[in-house]
Amino acid sequence: MKIRYLGHATFLVTTGDGIRIILDPYEPGGFGGQIAYGAYTEPVDIAVVSHDHADHNYVRGLKGNPAVVRGSRDQTVRGIEFRAIPVFHDPHGGADRGENVIRVFTADGLTLCHVGDLGHTLTEDTVTQIGGVDILFLPVGGRFTIDAESATKVADSLAAKVVIPMHFKTAKVDFGLAPVEDFLRGKEGRTQKLGVSEVEAVSDRLPAQREIWVLQPAL
Repeated sequence: MKIRYLGHATFLVTTGDGIRIILDPYEPGGFGGQIAYGAYTEPVDIAVVSHDHADHNYVRGLKGNPAVVRGSRDQTVRGIEFRAIPVFHDPHGGADRGENVIRVFTADGLTLCHVGDLGHTLTEDTVTQIGGVDILFLPVGGRFTIDAESATKVADSLAAKVVIPMHFKTAKVDFGLAPVEDFLRGKEGRTQKLGVSEVEAVSDRLPAQREIWVLQPAL
């Protein structure tokens, strides 16, 4: 499996069978130009949306006529089951920014979990619903999602083998977000700054102890 970080909270997952899954596609130029990442122009097979905000739901701009996985129900597409765990975009039960859906799916023997714009830490019941996780896509920039401290608690509660940070401040998006370094502080021994946008993940080659893989936005 290949995992490519496009930017913000958007990833392209390409399975060993060549199925291309885009997670939470952003709208290029969205929010009055505050989303400055470039457009993704290659075809995809499946688009997964955690919630309907423009930096996470831009499916109309995708090529390939992908099947869209969205909402709070489980869906199976191309033989892959995408489980939905409803949560909230804020720490006040959705009163501030509404609902959000954590999506969990398994491909190539790996279980991936993209938490979207998670706005709170997880209850024991939610952790149980999610189950075992190999690769966790985790927002760390705060303001509209969990911050570095809460993200650390979520990572600990899910005990994923690999954590890939997302939704943090870069030169192409700000939103008042914190940089990824805030999340990495104190975790240097477990952090791999890979310096690339794409990484290959193989089920029998994952680290024995949790690692943080920091990817560079591709676009």
